Amino acid sequence: MKKATIWFLTIIMALTFGGLLYIQIMYMNDMIRMRDDQFVEGVRRSLYSVSTTLEQDETRHFLEEDAAAIERSIYSQVDNKTVGGGIGSLNYSFTTPEGLQANLTIQGDPKSFPKPQNKTPDNGYSNMQESIRGQYLYQRGLLNEVILNILSQSSNRPIQERADSAAVDGYLHSELENNGLNLPFEFAVVNRGGGVVYKSAGYNVADIDRDNMFVQTLFPNDPASRTNYLKVYFPTRNDYILSSVKLMIPSFIFTIILLIVFLYTIIIAFKQKRLTEMKNDFINNMTHEFKTPISSISLAAQMLNDDSVRKSPAMMQHIATVINDETKRLRFQVEKVLQMSMFDRQKATLRLQEIDANKAIANIVSTFKLKVESYGGKIVSDLAAGDSIVEVDEMHFTNVIFNLLDNAVKYRKEDDPLQLKVTTADISGNRLEIRISDNGIGIRRDDLKKIFEKFYRVSTGNRHDVKGFGLGLAYVHKMVTELKGDIRVESEFGLGTTFIIILPLTKN
Repeated sequence: MKKATIWFLTIIMALTFGGLLYIQIMYMNDMIRMRDDQFVEGVRRSLYSVSTTLEQDETRHFLEEDAAAIERSIYSQVDNKTVGGGIGSLNYSFTTPEGLQANLTIQGDPKSFPKPQNKTPDNGYSNMQESIRGQYLYQRGLLNEVILNILSQSSNRPIQERADSAAVDGYLHSELENNGLNLPFEFAVVNRGGGVVYKSAGYNVADIDRDNMFVQTLFPNDPASRTNYLKVYFPTRNDYILSSVKLMIPSFIFTIILLIVFLYTIIIAFKQKRLTEMKNDFINNMTHEFKTPISSISLAAQMLNDDSVRKSPAMMQHIATVINDETKRLRFQVEKVLQMSMFDRQKATLRLQEIDANKAIANIVSTFKLKVESYGGKIVSDLAAGDSIVEVDEMHFTNVIFNLLDNAVKYRKEDDPLQLKVTTADISGNRLEIRISDNGIGIRRDDLKKIFEKFYRVSTGNRHDVKGFGLGLAYVHKMVTELKGDIRVESEFGLGTTFIIILPLTKN
């Protein structure tokens, strides 16, 4: 798949997931806002109903109390019964034009009640109506007097009597349930100065925020100095609001998971594409690397078929040297290829043994010295570590040091003699530090992050004589890690490079 196609699909899928997440987030916000508005409106209706009910209770209280007092005042001098049965009463029931039901009782001696005249029955009925109307007007005046007493005297009663805590709690439960708000609440009645008159058991000022507090004025017709307020808040309000979108949360989570999987897949696709490109370069390099020694060996074999060559001892010696050198070169390249198989294993098979790192490095430097001097360079060592016993696989440890020295030769400066230095030192934590420094072309900062990746090769600019598979440093990093060590690199482009290996010392 082409890189442009991968980018196109990535952009399309990213826009799709972004739009889907945006729609889900907006939908959740709208549902939460709608739920919250419904909650606030329901609470306000409930509190208003509670306040109205308390006012009705108080009106009923005064009506009952004052009506009883008026009745006692009017009929205090009239006996319902007399000895001998001379005193009686006359009862009437009627409905006023305003729709009120009323009972009228006329007490006194039945003999003194007006008798209907026999002349016309209509006159007697009219007199009765007039009598009833007069009584009704009188009673209505009394009712007006009761209302005036309510307006002038009700605010003098203690708020605990006017709004009983048990009644308020019951009204709140009833009204909230009627509005579909069946969730726990806490309330308090406070005076104008903010003092708490009484409160519910769980009412805690520290748990209240401004958005979660609902306030309703009790008895709004009271004087301003005697105004009281009903305050209610809901500890589980947020849970109630979020319950409306609880089914959307799994959908949102699944979308996020799909997005993460998609991003991971795209990253893997790019890595695989880059790995494929590196493998293609590796095959091309491997073909070229193998072709040169094979061609040299083939040419030497053809020269051996020449009789004149076989008769010359010097020529035979030269051909034998060429064949030997090219065979070593071919074997080295084959070993490089075989190292690649290690990267497909989760853990390399190591033959660990205790060795003296100073001695092993000294032998490697001695062997590599001829190669460095053949390019006009110089290699020195400063093996100052007092304790250098490490537990490693000797073959792989040797290959690690050899690869780092070989890279220093490959990436040397053409116009500056190569200077190589290998040092060892003791560091804290019972560890051994190995440094391999050179004065070569150095490594750019962008390449430092990738030099330990498989098949990655540092750009050498206009130089085309640096050959390899991009496996050397990847192999070094893997081996040092397998040996429970650490490796890092310090480099400045144009000045040189230093590889630092840290290995644990043996406990003994």
